[in-house]
Amino acid sequence: MKLLNLFVAGWAALASVTASCSTDPMPVKDPQINNPEAETPAQKDDIGQNSSEDPQKPETTGSNTLVVWYSFTGNSTAIVQALRSHIKADALEVKPAAEGLDYAANNYAIGSSLIAAIRNNPSSASSYPAIKDVEVSFDDYGTIIIVTPLWWSQMAAPMQSFLFKYGGKMAGKTIGLIVTSASSGISGVEQDAKRLVPDGKFVSESLWIRSSQVSNAKELTSAWYDKMFKTNNGGTSMKVKITAGGKSFTAAIEDSETGNAFMGKLPMTLEMSELNGNEKYCYGVSLPNNDKRYDSIEAGDLMLYSGNCIVLFYGSAGGYNYTRIGKISDVTGLSNAVGSGSVTVKFEKQ
Repeated sequence: MKLLNLFVAGWAALASVTASCSTDPMPVKDPQINNPEAETPAQKDDIGQNSSEDPQKPETTGSNTLVVWYSFTGNSTAIVQALRSHIKADALEVKPAAEGLDYAANNYAIGSSLIAAIRNNPSSASSYPAIKDVEVSFDDYGTIIIVTPLWWSQMAAPMQSFLFKYGGKMAGKTIGLIVTSASSGISGVEQDAKRLVPDGKFVSESLWIRSSQVSNAKELTSAWYDKMFKTNNGGTSMKVKITAGGKSFTAAIEDSETGNAFMGKLPMTLEMSELNGNEKYCYGVSLPNNDKRYDSIEAGDLMLYSGNCIVLFYGSAGGYNYTRIGKISDVTGLSNAVGSGSVTVKFEKQ
């Protein structure tokens, strides 16, 4: 793509704003976008302003993972579809309040003005373009995956609007970032994400999918997700710190309806009773169950019994029906930590 200047002749109102151009500031025009000449730029005040339409809600699957995306050309949408063919995840699309805008028209004039406004004053709500209202409970999710295009080496303006408004509600969540661009690197988008979600727990590597690679999105997203979110024993990166008797242990939680529901209840402190010299249990925590018979249970197994009883094994057992929640990887000292009687056990996201 030929080099594009950030400001074109005739944009005198923006002449005092300075920003560097990337080689691919915007994706190519989506042929289904309406002619922009009859449109006006998105208003940058009243971010997330109310509208007569019902608010956007996630497409729900009962998962602990939420995928949030914005797409102009359709590349991000294709990436989300590819990712959700590999994992179970709820999905929420971010949509600009002003419909039909062609951000690529007139040498990308609208898109560049939006990015310039955010760069000029990133702490002001008036700098961000309005988006359609959304209705989402972030308490339902432990993991959030953001999928966004790159504009002028920055995160697309509508996604910045979403994170400006809701990023504070993602504190403590595990955050994954997928970025699509023609050729420019994504470090600026990563910086935007961490600025807008300052207390998110970002995975160590973002996924960069170039426009020419979108046809391979299923393979790319699957490999990235498995690397960033799964452990060697088949569990997910949903990790829980379990503390008992002054000692802490790490458990990998299953990527299942039960595991996701368990994560949604954390943090949680239970008074667990002793049974059989090999387990601690506590009734009163109801979770979805899919029981099967386990003839061999090991120390460190975290199980659900009868749909409403959390069981932490510190010794071997077997011969009962359970639903697996997760497993402690290193059980050194677990038996001494939980002791021989009742014990207070704290479960919290790691």
